[in-house]
Amino acid sequence: MTHFTTAFSASSKSDSPFDDLTASLGDARPHPTEDALIQLGRALMTELVDLISDTALEDYQTILCEALIGAFHSAAGRIERDADRARDVMRSLDRDFDGSEAADVELQEATAKTRAGDAATQACELIRDAASETWTIATGEVWTAWRGSRRGTHLTAAQLEAKQAIRAIRNRRSGEADPGGPVIVFRGAPTADTAEDAGRIFDALNWAKGEWPDMALATTGAKGSEKLAIKWAQQKGVKLILARADFDRNGKAAPFRANDQLIALEPEVCLTLVHSLAGVRADQRPFGPALNLGQKAMENGLRHVPIRAGAA
Repeated sequence: MTHFTTAFSASSKSDSPFDDLTASLGDARPHPTEDALIQLGRALMTELVDLISDTALEDYQTILCEALIGAFHSAAGRIERDADRARDVMRSLDRDFDGSEAADVELQEATAKTRAGDAATQACELIRDAASETWTIATGEVWTAWRGSRRGTHLTAAQLEAKQAIRAIRNRRSGEADPGGPVIVFRGAPTADTAEDAGRIFDALNWAKGEWPDMALATTGAKGSEKLAIKWAQQKGVKLILARADFDRNGKAAPFRANDQLIALEPEVCLTLVHSLAGVRADQRPFGPALNLGQKAMENGLRHVPIRAGAA
């Protein structure tokens, strides 16, 4: 097979940065377009949901669909790590470049491997995000990565591990782990997932975004009200910071350790919803972790705004 390199000029740029990147790689083999990869992600999820709906596997639908999305998230991470290793080699070769032909060839090869890895990583992310969006549309569920940063494509909000965001705030480093703006924290009861609850949560978050237009939303990603907040962030294109409760490490204290991570982000305001607003009963028990977050906010001199019926 004969390989050849084609020139890529600014005049041939498309509306897709991904397609521009792949066109500039100089690989004789064709590369899937951004549109084709997005369509693949949608088709894979649609086929899976259609196949298992109304079958005995429907009880395991969430596990199966999240596994499909997670597979592409994992693949993106593995490829990105390979590309980062190639990038380190490229930087080393560039730093020690002696002008020889051998050094020049090595540098070209390392550069090509790095750029090809970047393109493959983005391809996996496009498939992942398209599948994730289709999953949300079909079921109302929201997929979030359990570990590692998730860079958003144009389809979804960027997601970050809380520890990375904390480190970025402390060190003022640039990059995807930087929240990039003021942080707003939200913790709510898992049972607060009614239409009335959703309306009040969205009102509170819209108020926060009006006060801090470049805000990032931080939450633990727990079910119920916090999943509703994640949906809001995705719809608004707001950066999301996840402080997952690590039950394997912290046991029953995990939700409260997650609160410590949220407080360490130095948020502008902590929003809490301690119980559902629909059919509130006098004997309804408030959600302990949300109460705890409010207490910790006040102890640390942070603003705390509890969400109540009729007021943010």
